[in-house]
Amino acid sequence: MADFPVHPDEVSAAWLSEELGARVDAVSWEPIGTGQVGDSVRFRLEGEGVPNTLAGKFPAADATSRGTAAMFGLYRKEVEFYRQVAPLLDVRLPHVHFAAVDETGGAFVLLFEDLGPARQGDQIAGCTIADAHAAMRQAAAIHAPSWGREDLLQAEWIKPPADLKERLGTMYPQAQAIFRERYAAALEPEFMALCEELAEASAHWFGREEPPQCVVHGDFRLDNMLFDIRGGAEPIAVLDWQTVAGGRPMTDVGYFMGCGVGEALWRDHEEQLLELWRSEMQARGVVLERDDIERDYRLGILHGVSTAVFSAAFVERTERGDANFLSMARGACSLALARDSIGALKETI
Repeated sequence: MADFPVHPDEVSAAWLSEELGARVDAVSWEPIGTGQVGDSVRFRLEGEGVPNTLAGKFPAADATSRGTAAMFGLYRKEVEFYRQVAPLLDVRLPHVHFAAVDETGGAFVLLFEDLGPARQGDQIAGCTIADAHAAMRQAAAIHAPSWGREDLLQAEWIKPPADLKERLGTMYPQAQAIFRERYAAALEPEFMALCEELAEASAHWFGREEPPQCVVHGDFRLDNMLFDIRGGAEPIAVLDWQTVAGGRPMTDVGYFMGCGVGEALWRDHEEQLLELWRSEMQARGVVLERDDIERDYRLGILHGVSTAVFSAAFVERTERGDANFLSMARGACSLALARDSIGALKETI
């Protein structure tokens, strides 16, 4: 048993009083967010010298989602990110009051500042170009401060398990089979064909050896962002760091361009958004020419395809989840076809 609360019902006024260093007389909670790998809640507090509300994050109630998270160390990654990396980056994050994970990696708790009122990013509805600009600035605020930081990129907790690439390459065709069965009638045939091509090349896709350049979020899309936080006092905050890793920045940028903004925006604003990211990186001391990122950008787009397929197969199935994964796949596949991302992958073989 963990020696910390692993469900909102276990968060008592006494425990909060001890962690906050102030008297909490009463606490209640309500669910917030749309996450499927972890469950998020808002706590309402009564007491002296305490915030009116706090946010909390706990293991998913769904056993399938919880098992997937434990298998890939997602809960441990998020806790260690807030402990060790968050203070070194420029990205806007919630302040953490308490963070803990057990030895198995299957139980954890995070207690944050509440950034509400805010507008939850919506993967299905999409976003405005202003939201996309804010997100690109945050991407650079992750990538530039961690650029070349070997102390972060080689930390034991952030390194993938030695057999992870092999496991993913083996599991991915199974995920594609589930994805095909569920969505063949809903997803455009040309998009499903691209998904099949990626599944056929899964051993190489997951087995590529690319030296990491910086910290990457790994799931950099709208559902993991809050806009107009604190009633519009600040433009954006980035949440859900369970997939944080050492990697190449275009993993986040290509992923967001496809999965995040979708075809409706990237058709008109793709180059503008890429240039915004480059200028933000340059302002932080990392100078990259457009040609320097082209190959990685084309490959990064495929990260959106594989994430949509894999997540659909191995987390709890819900009506919103189905709509979400189809939205991700459509945005990522449309951009991958336009930029011949499968061709870029074949060039690396």
